[in-house]
Amino acid sequence: MARPLRIEYPGAYYHVMNRGLSRRDIFLQDKDRHTFLDLLGDISRLWKIEINTYWGSLGVRARGHQG
Repeated sequence: MARPLRIEYPGAYYHVMNRGLSRRDIFLQDKDRHTFLDLLGDISRLWKIEINTYWGSLGVRARGHQG
């Protein structure tokens, strides 16, 4: 069964997530995370969208921390 269409209207807020397969880390190095953030900034400017919150703990286990 197909996913229902997202309801869209001006000024709406949407929750967007990125997660690795089986909850594995997405970024293995800090440079990968920085590249992603640069691209996220480029896309937000291109599509004129506002990013209100970013949770930056993606890939912390790759730096040796438990999470």
